[in-house]
Amino acid sequence: MDFEWVAIALGDVLWISLAFVLGLFARLFGLPPLVGFLATGFILNQLGASSGEVLQKLADLGITLLLFSVGLKLRPKVLLKPQVWAVTVLHMGLVVALLAPGFLLLAWAGWLGDGLSLQAGLLLAFALSFSSTVFVVKTLEEKGEMKSLHGRIAIGILIMQDLLAVVFLAASTGKLPSPWALLLFLLIPLRPLFNLVLQRAGHGELLILYGLVLALGGAELFELAGVKDDLGALVMGLLVSRHPKATEMARSLFAFKDLFLVGFFLSIGLAGQLSLDALLLSLLLVPFLFVKSALYFGLMTRFRLRARTALLASLNLINYSEFGLIVVAMGVSAGWIDGEWLVVVALALSLSFALAAPLNRYDDQIYRRYRNLWLRFQRPERLPEDRLLDISGYSIAIFGIGRVGTGAYDRLRERHGDTVVGVDFDAERVRRHQQAGRRVIRGDPSDADFWDQIGHDHGLEFVLLALPNLEANLDALAELRQIEFSGRIAATARYPDEEGPLRAAGAGAVFNIYAEAGAGFADHAEANSAPKPSPLVS
Repeated sequence: MDFEWVAIALGDVLWISLAFVLGLFARLFGLPPLVGFLATGFILNQLGASSGEVLQKLADLGITLLLFSVGLKLRPKVLLKPQVWAVTVLHMGLVVALLAPGFLLLAWAGWLGDGLSLQAGLLLAFALSFSSTVFVVKTLEEKGEMKSLHGRIAIGILIMQDLLAVVFLAASTGKLPSPWALLLFLLIPLRPLFNLVLQRAGHGELLILYGLVLALGGAELFELAGVKDDLGALVMGLLVSRHPKATEMARSLFAFKDLFLVGFFLSIGLAGQLSLDALLLSLLLVPFLFVKSALYFGLMTRFRLRARTALLASLNLINYSEFGLIVVAMGVSAGWIDGEWLVVVALALSLSFALAAPLNRYDDQIYRRYRNLWLRFQRPERLPEDRLLDISGYSIAIFGIGRVGTGAYDRLRERHGDTVVGVDFDAERVRRHQQAGRRVIRGDPSDADFWDQIGHDHGLEFVLLALPNLEANLDALAELRQIEFSGRIAATARYPDEEGPLRAAGAGAVFNIYAEAGAGFADHAEANSAPKPSPLVS
């Protein structure tokens, strides 16, 4: 047996161990672990390490699976909204118009060494106009906000940016897709076959393996046709996204994707040799992140999004992009720009992640604290899907109508009738529940505007929080504290260490999904299983 791969893996043990230690330190300081992973890459760079084969494969697989998971959760009609495509195009144009002259001015002042050509300035500005798909998707997933309106808007803008980048790279390299690329359209009529196999794949290892086949197979097909491989993974996810098991597949691949993305964040720091000049230039680019975010916010509010929705989406996008590295790398290989700019952009990307992480963690608090400022930019007319929900007339509200929330809704509806309402920010899930006859409306339980509208005259007596993760439940509890809610509050937890923070935040009752499910099963079995009669003894 050939054990050569073991030697390669052992060479990467140092990177993995250091990434774990620094990721843990980042978590202890309230930052996402990815900040520690980025720091690991730069430390290893200074120690003279280079990206190994295992690390690079992990990075490639992570990005491929990330875009596949985005496709699984994407709805194509989102891209057709002017709040997505128009904001993307206008924002990109404004960033290039502001940043390119800035680079040229610095070059004229002699701050950029040998100077900078107009072509190079435009290329850099274009590269820095993108926001990071990796960072945004990971942040939204951790907060359980992938299907919120601001999450869907942010993801739609990112996908539009990726599509524009693919067009740019194809045009700038002069490499047109192969004529065989037209055959890729045959994937659309094959969609029922993909869905049939997904239905038959079950719920275990075959489901995970099928997800890998779709993601990696789609990437390879597009690569063979001369189209960017990551786009193939996204398209394959999109083709099966309407299937009921698409969400389950995304959850099954979640841990794999997160593991592989560690390689991606490490590889950023290993992109090139650091220098004092590169560090200073990257620091100069950090304040421009606030300009990027302000432009997003202004454009989104002009397209009739509420101030809160626009702010949260803008904070999601307040970063530079790994796609910018690809664009700059292409410019370096073509001789249009000096190789040191690759290090500058890599540093700026890392610093943007470190800045964006706490801003996204406290986005609801930022909105609430400066709400009067944000509301000045909000237009009187708003999109129908972005209006405040109204739960007046209900005494019991269940936030999060997934499997646990649905079960709670049905049981409470039996006991209390039409005084029960369900709330969820997934528009498609809300539509399915409404078609099934449930009183479910679309809304966000961490929306300060919604709770302030309710105020003290709400009639609610009981609030149940069955949101997808701990952070989402804690955000909702914080809003309930703000309005001094005096009714009963119950919340769900997935792990024992989540119960304490939920109770400390104001939950009177905490339901551990897994522990309580076992206890409930035992009670149900005893109550409904009569003992078998003993056989007659002759």
